[in-house]
Amino acid sequence: MSITVVGSVAYDSIETPAGRRERCLGGAATYFSLSASFFTEVRVIAVVGEDFGPEQEAVFTRRKIDTRGIEHAAGKSFFWEGSYLENLNEARTHNTELNVFASFEPKIPAAYSDSEFLFLANIDPVLQRRVREAMPQVKLVAGDTMNYWIKDHRPALVEVLKGLDALLINDTEARMLAGKDNLVQAARAVMALGPRFLVVKHGEYGATLFERDSSGGQEPKVFRAPALPLEEVIDPTGAGDSFAGGFFGYLAAQPEWTAAAFRRAIFYGSVMGSFACERFGTERLQQLSRAEIDARFELLRELTHLD
Repeated sequence: MSITVVGSVAYDSIETPAGRRERCLGGAATYFSLSASFFTEVRVIAVVGEDFGPEQEAVFTRRKIDTRGIEHAAGKSFFWEGSYLENLNEARTHNTELNVFASFEPKIPAAYSDSEFLFLANIDPVLQRRVREAMPQVKLVAGDTMNYWIKDHRPALVEVLKGLDALLINDTEARMLAGKDNLVQAARAVMALGPRFLVVKHGEYGATLFERDSSGGQEPKVFRAPALPLEEVIDPTGAGDSFAGGFFGYLAAQPEWTAAAFRRAIFYGSVMGSFACERFGTERLQQLSRAEIDARFELLRELTHLD
């Protein structure tokens, strides 16, 4: 099974209590695709500038990620600079340069037309909708968004939600999107906009999976998974996108999307998010093995057992 992901491939300069790194390879599509590639075939749609060369391309190709959808444009790649010196759970943005990403028009290679899964990473909802409408044959569609799109581009975002099977956002974004402080009420309101599944990420406190009751009941089905306690967090940038890659990548590899499969997917999402935090940028994901992933999954599962 193959996933097509559309999003950003970028450079990040990051400062945390553990130190500083200049121009790490980052971007939502980068973290997502590296994470998901441990479970299934991944194809990327993005745009990069002339500063993206063979060394950066190799980060994808070493994981056998299909990069034919990465457009190379004249100019510089998307760049973000931020820090976590005051709070590891919240980035402080110092500089954002859209560069070639400002005029990004996703182009879907013909070779991607048989993709079974589609992930719409955190980009303009107008672009998300175009890609979704251009790939009507996919079996399962998931997406992400952020407070900027929720606040200032709500009508376009609502149109995107109508075409999603699953939405992955954090608890602040869920409450903002729904206009409700209570998380269960917020989840119900968000799923009423379209998605059958809502994954609410709580950072170091885990994630909650909500499923709309297909029988017509008012109360959603709820499953909560913890995060794995880490001895040291080096860089939380990309943890949410890595979570999404683990979650959706695992689902794409399953023959059936049962309740048990979705719950295991939440656990694999937490596992991949935890690995992303252990090094700057995508360094840890680049060095990772499937054996390490499965071992950490078992550790997280043991953590949740009462007996």
